[in-house]
Parts: sequence; structure tokens; C-alpha cells
Amino acid sequence: MRSVVVMRAVACGVVSVAALVGCGGSTEGVGSPTASKAAGEIFNPCRGALSDEALRGAGLDPATKGVTTDPPTGASAWRVCAWLPLDDRYGSGKRRVSVFSTSHTLEDARKKAGVTIIGDTTVNGRPALVFKENSDTDACFVSFDAEQGMFEVRTSWLSTEGPRVGDVCDMSTKYASALEPHLPK
Repeated sequence: MRSVVVMRAVACGVVSVAALVGCGGSTEGVGSPTASKAAGEIFNPCRGALSDEALRGAGLDPATKGVTTDPPTGASAWRVCAWLPLDDRYGSGKRRVSVFSTSHTLEDARKKAGVTIIGDTTVNGRPALVFKENSDTDACFVSFDAEQGMFEVRTSWLSTEGPRVGDVCDMSTKYASALEPHLPK
């Protein structure tokens, strides 16, 4: 029983990072089955669905993969993994790039409390949204439309030490554009 509680707490923490669903309390319209597609099998960026070649082509180092959330069995509304950049093609400084795969939608993202929407855009023709969480201004999300719901690419600074060259929103947009051809429509 304790492991279920711990897993639920970890899942709630991860989802709050993802910024779309609250654990406990209520965020009207966000995360409810009527507001987003039912959680089913979604694209899994954590288990080889993004090839090492695709990651390297986007400027990410496959050897640095970190799993944020990837339940071993069953359906999940979120699958999230992160990598460190291979090089400084989009900026420099200590940072991480996360790929979120979710059944939630861009409309859910727009309704999320606690974010500042930077603007609408497109990622290789797909409708997209750029935003920052108010609680973490060292990171920026680019969320783009998919049949399963959406994908999000988040670039975040890892440290205040050393130089920080570039804008995390611009970096997220560039990483999203480089990864998008390898993600399902």
C-alpha cells in the first residue's frame, strides 16, 4: 500500500511539472476525461520510439536520457523523457531538453492556471503554443498538436553557474522543429 501512495505522489509531482493536471483539488476543464482524450496508448519517447539517430539529428545526446515518467505497464496520459544537448547549435549553458507525450490537448494547455502564454506558433505546420510556467521561468514549453493529444518540448536551464547563451523559448522551438518529423501526427 505504501508503494502505491509513493507512486501516486511521484506521479502527481511529475504531472505538476508537466503543468496540465493537478493532483487533489480541481482545475475545471483541465485533465478531466471530457477535456482531453481518454488516456490510452500514446507515443513513448522513452523506449526507443525516438531513435538515437533522430535524437542526434535534433542535437540531443542519446546516452544522457533521463526518464521522468514512463509507467512500465498499462495506459498513461503522460510519457516524459529528457536528454542533454550534444552541442551548442541552439544556445549554450547547462540545460536539459524534455519531450512530453500526452493525451492532453492544446486546449487543455491554454486553460492551465499558473502559466504565461508567450504566443501561438506552428511547429512544421502543426498548431503550437509557447508558454512558461510562472513557478519556473528558467524553462519554456513548446506544445504542438497531435492526434493522440499533443507533444511538448521543454528546454530548461540546469544551473545558474556558467554562461547562459540563448533564449529557452527559442531553443524549445528549434528542438521541437527538429524532433517533430520523428513524432506521430
